Parts: sequence; structure tokens; C-alpha cells
Amino acid sequence: MVDTNRRAVVAAAVSVAGAVIGIGGAGHAYLREWGRAFAWFSLVLGAGLVLIASFTDPETATLSTLPLRVTGPLLGLLALNTVDAYVVARRGTGGGTVRSAGESDGSTVPCPSCGRDLDPELAFCPWCAGPRDGEE
Repeated sequence: MVDTNRRAVVAAAVSVAGAVIGIGGAGHAYLREWGRAFAWFSLVLGAGLVLIASFTDPETATLSTLPLRVTGPLLGLLALNTVDAYVVARRGTGGGTVRSAGESDGSTVPCPSCGRDLDPELAFCPWCAGPRDGEE
């Protein structure tokens, strides 16, 4: 499986796991899309609070006594959250996007020792402490 496909599947799985316990934004947190994760978490939490206050008695409400008017929209939001996490991961623009080996964006050069990206102005690699140009 390609790395982007794998990230998308893992993001969807993490999102489903978060949805099972009622937490929106877990898949986005895995992708390091912090703003989107917070937005989904806030949306699901806020919608849940509003729906519970509108359709049940908040003091006596339990998970088993919630009507479908409350659980249906929340499950729909959690499903949309999972789809959004999958789409964001497939797009590959997450904060944790990993470049494949040898791929460079032009502002960095690969270390000759470990292959990680480093600043071209540095004389050594901050990751492995090796010389940048093979100088000993």
C-alpha cells in the first residue's frame, strides 16, 4: 500500500476508535491537524450538549436513555468526522506529512550520513552530528 493510502486508513481507524468512545477529531489529531481536530471535537461536544439539553432532562439522562433524536445526529457527525479525516489524509497535506527518501523541497539538502533533511547553511547534521559535505 502506498504511504498516503496507509495514512488514510490509519487516520480513519483512529477516527472510528475515537467515535466509539464519543470523541470527535481523533483522526485529525493523528494527522497533526490540530485546528481541525479541535473544531470537530468542539462541534461534536457542543451539538451533544445542545441536543441533550433540548430533548432530554440533563439531570436524569444516561447513555441508555438517550432518544434517537439525540444519538442520530451525533452518530452522523462522528461519521462525517471519519470521512473528513480520511479525505484530509488522502490529500496528504497534514502537519505530519512525511516525505519519501530523496524527495526535497529545495530549501533543505539530505545528509550524506543519515539521509535526513538539514539546513544547507549548517556544516553538520543536527540529527547524526555527521559532517555535511563529507568533511572529517
